[in-house]
Amino acid sequence: QVQLMESGGGLVQPGGSLRLSCAASGRIFRFNIMGWYRQAPGKQRELVATITSGGSTNYADSVKGRFTISRDNAKTTVYLQMNSLKPEDTAVYYCKLEWGGFASWGQGTQVIVSS
Repeated sequence: QVQLMESGGGLVQPGGSLRLSCAASGRIFRFNIMGWYRQAPGKQRELVATITSGGSTNYADSVKGRFTISRDNAKTTVYLQMNSLKPEDTAVYYCKLEWGGFASWGQGTQVIVSS
């Protein structure tokens, strides 16, 4: 069974930065995709960014140039560096691990961008 544990959320002022981390544990297939999704109140969950085990990345247009996803394959950990945060980035951020047709989600970490 795969488990994901997110950390790093919190309250930050507009223009500030946060770094989210997600550590995966359990039986993890070597070739996988790790990613971050977010869900704001009253909205559907949406893709933020993904990264493959080979290092290929994909970003939502709304975060390009501000967010950077990276991973440490040795630790099976994925990071999301969020800079120039805006109030509209406020959401619960979820980590997702996909492999061989399966997927596992973390519990989520709250990010609030407010002055």
